[in-house]
Amino acid sequence: MTFLDSTTWEGRIFSGSGEWINGSGEDYDAVEPATGKTLGRVGSATPPDVDKAVQRAVRAQREWAARPYSDRAAVLRRAARLFEEHQQEIETWVVRESGAIRPFAALQVSSGGAEECQEAAALAGAPYGELLRSGQERLSFSRRKPVGVVGVIAPFNVPITLAMRAVAPALALGNAVVLKPDPRTAISGGVVFARVFEEAGLPAGLLHVLPGGADTGAAVVEHPQVPVIAFTGSTRAGRAIGVAAARHLKRVHLELGGNSALVVMDDVDLDKAASVGAWGSFVHAGQICMASSRHLVHASVVDEYTALLAQHADALPVGDPTTEAVAIGPLIDGGQRDNVHHIVQETIAAGARLAAGGGYEGLFYRPTVLADVPLTAPAYAEEIFGPVAPVVPFQDLDEAARLAAGTEYGLSLGVLTRDVMKGLALAERVPSGLVHINDQTVNDEPLIPFGGAGDSGTGSRHGGTAANLEAFTEQQWVTVRGELPDYPF
Repeated sequence: MTFLDSTTWEGRIFSGSGEWINGSGEDYDAVEPATGKTLGRVGSATPPDVDKAVQRAVRAQREWAARPYSDRAAVLRRAARLFEEHQQEIETWVVRESGAIRPFAALQVSSGGAEECQEAAALAGAPYGELLRSGQERLSFSRRKPVGVVGVIAPFNVPITLAMRAVAPALALGNAVVLKPDPRTAISGGVVFARVFEEAGLPAGLLHVLPGGADTGAAVVEHPQVPVIAFTGSTRAGRAIGVAAARHLKRVHLELGGNSALVVMDDVDLDKAASVGAWGSFVHAGQICMASSRHLVHASVVDEYTALLAQHADALPVGDPTTEAVAIGPLIDGGQRDNVHHIVQETIAAGARLAAGGGYEGLFYRPTVLADVPLTAPAYAEEIFGPVAPVVPFQDLDEAARLAAGTEYGLSLGVLTRDVMKGLALAERVPSGLVHINDQTVNDEPLIPFGGAGDSGTGSRHGGTAANLEAFTEQQWVTVRGELPDYPF
């Protein structure tokens, strides 16, 4: 029997360690986007399942929070080892279910799985309070306490990393978790975690994996006993979740979309810069919130850069990542492909020149380079979430800063230049949660605070001790006196 043997989970949902039960929703097919083949039948949850899971999570969380931090750390360390021991099997599911190429899937398992758990294990024993000065004769301090139940709603594109960055620290800090994965990646983004923590010895009732539709997600957001929501997904959905959370006076951590700029100065090695830009736009078929969505290139080198970027795009093999040595796999589904193609066609109609790509076969979209892109065209103004690189020239640093900052999003910024100080000066003028000098925009590490500004989210909500404590605990002020005070009443 394999670690993710389908007889364990097929047609079921996970409601607490050791319990695979029938959800009240209709089972559905997990489909491989590269081939259209059915990978298995996935159980689905509905709002009544959410309520049952939360009630059980509330009861289990109290005991979990009361246990020594070393117990929680031990579970997270065992979980990290299980990701390592079953690396190949887990990454194969990521490849088949999300369409990722194997190196990208492997990175998710090692960094997004094992390393996230290792960092969370260390977090369990980290300092969680501080002594405070007081004008009175008393001991005054603050401490962090777990919030209780954390609701996690995760997307399809990077299913392990974008769920575990919330699941692992929330558990380490003494919370229970109700996770709603995207239905399109309910195995690699849901079943995997259930099995890992089941084998790691997480006590029953602390992790619930509930695949389902929008109504299931809404039930998690609106449940009165889920005080914190961690959501990763589109800005449109994030706005709706933010409104609902505000109505229920909940804390919500939103990691949303992006339209990130890669600024290419005139002093760089253009062939290397084109390689960097190609990775930033085309890795995982562009289905990454941090993707290099706008290439802002100095006017003196824009034609040469565009030609080199088009050469890189044309040379990239596209196909089934399970059977071929390819650089780019499929888009997740037909709806995503049609949206990408519509954006490309509308941008060409608006006056852009197609320098590479622009077509597709099935769900396999060719890496696409668009030159002379008008600033009002969809490929420049909108998040594409596909393998498309719009190129726009700039004349000087002031124009580069104005263009880079001229979007509602503020997730990531890349600046390629030999003059590092010029890159830092540009970064000062662009609202962005992440800045990478001499690198592309797709960068992340488990121990680094991650988040964006503007329509890209609500700032750093996870990664590193301080951000995770802020995200998944409540602060409590405590004072202690040696004797009762005297009052005039």
